[in-house]
Amino acid sequence: MDAPRQQEEEEEQDRKASMDDDSDAVEPVHNYRGWKAMPYVIGNETFEKLGTIGTMSNMLVYLTTVYNMQSVHAATLLNVFSGTSNLATVAGAFVSDTYLGRYTTLAAATISSFVGMVILTLTAALHYLHPQTCNAEAGEQCQGPSGGQLAVLLASFFFLVVGAGGIRPCNLAFGADQFDPRTAAGRRGIASFFNWYYFTFTVAMMLSATVIIYLQSDVNWALGLAVPAALMGLSCAVFFMGTRIYVRVRPEGSPFTSFAQVLVAAFRKRRLLLSDTTSSLFDPPHRSKLISKLSYTDQFTFLDRAAARTPKDALCADGKSPANPWRLCTVQQVEEVKCLARIIPVWSSGIVYFVVLTQLGTYTVFQAAQTDLRISHASNFQIPQGSFVVFNMLALTLWIPVYDRLLVPALQRITGREGGISLLQRIGVGLALSVATMVVSAVVEDRRRRISPSSPMMSCFWLVPQQALAGLSEAFAGIGQIEFYYRQFPENMRSVAGALYFLGFAVASYASGFMVTVVHRSTSWLAQDLNEGRVDLFYLVTAAIAAVNLVYFVACARWYRFKKSDNDDASAGDIGLDDNIGSKKVSTNAAPAPAPVELV
Repeated sequence: MDAPRQQEEEEEQDRKASMDDDSDAVEPVHNYRGWKAMPYVIGNETFEKLGTIGTMSNMLVYLTTVYNMQSVHAATLLNVFSGTSNLATVAGAFVSDTYLGRYTTLAAATISSFVGMVILTLTAALHYLHPQTCNAEAGEQCQGPSGGQLAVLLASFFFLVVGAGGIRPCNLAFGADQFDPRTAAGRRGIASFFNWYYFTFTVAMMLSATVIIYLQSDVNWALGLAVPAALMGLSCAVFFMGTRIYVRVRPEGSPFTSFAQVLVAAFRKRRLLLSDTTSSLFDPPHRSKLISKLSYTDQFTFLDRAAARTPKDALCADGKSPANPWRLCTVQQVEEVKCLARIIPVWSSGIVYFVVLTQLGTYTVFQAAQTDLRISHASNFQIPQGSFVVFNMLALTLWIPVYDRLLVPALQRITGREGGISLLQRIGVGLALSVATMVVSAVVEDRRRRISPSSPMMSCFWLVPQQALAGLSEAFAGIGQIEFYYRQFPENMRSVAGALYFLGFAVASYASGFMVTVVHRSTSWLAQDLNEGRVDLFYLVTAAIAAVNLVYFVACARWYRFKKSDNDDASAGDIGLDDNIGSKKVSTNAAPAPAPVELV
């Protein structure tokens, strides 16, 4: 912890200097505690992931063995649950930025997740909250859940959805709030925090996918769900222990409102004809010390009408804000909407990528159930079928330091670019690996099917290569997307960046469920018994979709323009696929602009 302690001292010195330099700043003064707050922030995050990730990754087994659901119905339900959890992040980001702030949102969401885990534990502990145990392999007729039992299960899912909707878009941003972004040490602390976040995330994932899933599958479900519920309760306690030292950034209004104002203002002036766009745009002096000033770009110029000042557009007494923000917006607001519009095509390619990971994660569990799960022929210990995701996370965890310490410096010497390659190139590598992942998965499944029923079952370790490839793919595309969103959005839109990432997961979950339903109804590939189906063909179709998506992403990446702002040093290294950033200058005063011509 020597490095964090040194960063604390440097941050305190830089903070005092910045307070002297920015004595006229309008932002409230915060007592940034930096690394002193991290044990509580990261501890809360670690225990929360330990409490929920392992449970959710093994929930498919729980629904099919305890609730006696058919595999297709269970997979569809979990896809809907996953999609709704990720879709809820948009609502969570809106509530956080507009009304509650990140601290209150995280506090309420953490409690909600704890309540959800307690109810889920009761469904396993109390016999009347789940169907009677039966042995389908012995030919017994298994009875599904009653309406009341299903209602209790869905109630636990509801509280978990509320918790996920508040935690996922706010936890990274709240951790970053604890560092002063105006100081060099504070910015280094933020970068280091992200590294620690990913490290604890993967460690929690591996522990959940081994210890907790072992308790659930090989001991009993009541204990296996009680332990994650207790960890979730510990997560609540750790979070509230740090309340006195947290920096609580006040909500400044949701960017969604600003987005709507730009769209409405541009629509109201849709008949406006500007002979010289840049000379008539409303661009008052940028006063915020925490939010970078965005430079004008010449993409999506139809949105520029929102910032076009006409004689009808009055200003407030200070001359720096419009009297009617639904008719006149600033260039900063317009450029924020352009940031979102530029990212949407890249984001849409991520949806298909997440569909690939979702399908692999679902059917690897079913594949594992029909393989030899023993570690060796001489051992009776069996790997739980829901634990194979650990090989995904192990590959991710081992690759990150190799990539960061060895590959990136080598690439930097070759390309002269910060990071070695651009974020878009990093995402592209991950998408290419996703295609290879599905091809390998199809080959392995084909081999498993060809083994004679009279022969010993295929070893479960044949499933490791596809999981390792998926982990490498996620190290490039998954983490690359998160960093891309955070660096390409302005500072006041960081909650939106987090929500957008999980919104991609949400759409992918719904799309995965729809894809499974369509394939199941139109083919016999996804039979209850995989030996009677053709999951290998399903994997090949998914690989073909991933290949088309890769081509689409390359086209989007070549079109994309990285944002330009006052703080371009941090992101300059990303510019590579398209360096022609719009750089026309805009009037930086609020004086009356030349009257545009309005078409009747």
